[in-house]
Amino acid sequence: MNKYFPHTEEDLQAMLEKVGCKSLDDLYAQIPDSIRFKGDYQIPLGLSELEVRQAFELLGSQNKQLTCFAGLGVYDHYTPSVIPALLSRSEFLTSYTPYQAEISQGTLHYIFEYQSMMAELTGMDISNASMYDGTTACAEAMMMAVAAGKKQNKVLVSEGLNPKTREVLDTYALHHGIELETLPLKDGVTDLSVANFDGVAGVIVQQPNVFGIVEDFTGFADACHEHKALFIIDSVAADLAVLKTPGEWGADIAVGDGQSLGIPMQFGGPYVGYMCCTEKLIRKMPGRIVGMTKDSRNQRAFVLTLQAREQHIRRQKATSNICSNQSLMALFVTIYLSLMGKQGMKEAAQLSYAGAHYLCDKLLETGRFRLVYDKPFFNEFYVKYDGDVDTLYQRFIDAGILGGVKLEDGLLFAVTEKRTKEEIDNLVKIAAL
Repeated sequence: MNKYFPHTEEDLQAMLEKVGCKSLDDLYAQIPDSIRFKGDYQIPLGLSELEVRQAFELLGSQNKQLTCFAGLGVYDHYTPSVIPALLSRSEFLTSYTPYQAEISQGTLHYIFEYQSMMAELTGMDISNASMYDGTTACAEAMMMAVAAGKKQNKVLVSEGLNPKTREVLDTYALHHGIELETLPLKDGVTDLSVANFDGVAGVIVQQPNVFGIVEDFTGFADACHEHKALFIIDSVAADLAVLKTPGEWGADIAVGDGQSLGIPMQFGGPYVGYMCCTEKLIRKMPGRIVGMTKDSRNQRAFVLTLQAREQHIRRQKATSNICSNQSLMALFVTIYLSLMGKQGMKEAAQLSYAGAHYLCDKLLETGRFRLVYDKPFFNEFYVKYDGDVDTLYQRFIDAGILGGVKLEDGLLFAVTEKRTKEEIDNLVKIAAL
């Protein structure tokens, strides 16, 4: 065992003496012998750089690259090559939480720019930079609503919310004494008319919803505010380039995942959740907020303006235990938004919209598919298949296509700006067999 430690025998003996032990066996005496590993570690012999590269290339070749038509919260958007080139610079890649403003101006600056861009994208007053991903951001918004509602501990959640996000909400709610109640869908959209607002601190909806439908939230904010509840909208970030923003809907909190802003799907992470809110809720917002000020020489400087977390204030007063600020992914999003600009964001969204509607029309023309809900959709839609869905799905896989997501007893297809007409036509050809 010792040969894998970077310490000499003298180092080990000095440390053992320091803690009052004569040997490693004394140090591990409290560990039952029955659960101690006594075999040899399966650690291979050292390899040269060339051999290591060959080994990983061989391992990587076993992956099957599929043309992606799947979504449900994770989307195959284009990543400009300049982003990973900049992101891999050591001053970004190795930096962590910017506690010392004097030596963290670069990190604080881009977090400030990230906040500014996300606030503009969502149409909200304030943005933080401390969410792990879209699901936990939504859960934090739920707890934020309950904290703001004081004695109200019920949250209404639309049935149109991504089921994975709902599972995270259930977990958080269970351990925070929060009661969740489902708002049902009617013809594919959230039915607020059946809502009982007694004891409700907040209402959570998704735009577009789990079936890809763009919902009309007219009157939702008024109904929530009339009952002193917060209105929370969970959105795919890239869609807000063309859709009505949460701010325009009168939302109090806007949350979601920023993965659609060029972050590769990469097996589920790391992603970046966003959270924006109205100015009056700034003290209830978890995480941290970077602000801009002037230093003693009257030069522009960036600082951590607000840090509502348990490491900085009394634990019982903390709004959240969110710690890592995901600043590397925030930088990713900042560079992406800077490169794309408003027009680029709109063009990518329009291409996604056009591709999805073209695919939908072609699938319906085969006579084997039908739209479950005749409602407006953006770049994702839900259809039923006249046949065995599992067989069709496997046919797609065999042809090198990730043909949507199996949802309930149908398929949820998503199209991004990366999908070509030829790829769409190929999917339709296989589906029509």
